[in-house]
Amino acid sequence: MTPLPDDPCRLAEQCAAVMLAGDAPARAFGFSLRKVAPGEAELEMTVSESSLNAFGTCHGGALFTLADTALSIACNSYGRQSVAQQCSITFVRPVRLGDHLIARAFERCRTSRTAIYDCTLTNARDGKVIAEFRGHSRTIADAMPTPI
Repeated sequence: MTPLPDDPCRLAEQCAAVMLAGDAPARAFGFSLRKVAPGEAELEMTVSESSLNAFGTCHGGALFTLADTALSIACNSYGRQSVAQQCSITFVRPVRLGDHLIARAFERCRTSRTAIYDCTLTNARDGKVIAEFRGHSRTIADAMPTPI
């Protein structure tokens, strides 16, 4: 097994690359990484036709997936395999075709095996909050499943 980098930011970057490479929904929705640091992640996406619901607004599942992916990258940024244990989202404003969204996840608190993260989704067009997400993670292994 390859030794983990000593630099926590470099480790977070490598873990983010592993997480995104193995995440089919993130690829399908076109998520891209803007920033990662220990306990933090920032993703972006542009709303496409494939993410619209019957009302012509972005489907809540696409927004949840964006926030959940940001949580996943943030909670795995320490090089320990972690999964979502419980998550909730509150939708604040509708999102339209072509809107550019930013998800910012950050760690609120962490113990040896659990952590809580908040993720704010904003519309880059006007800077308004479109959703607030809270996720609880659980560490299930002391190493990532694939070599970093």
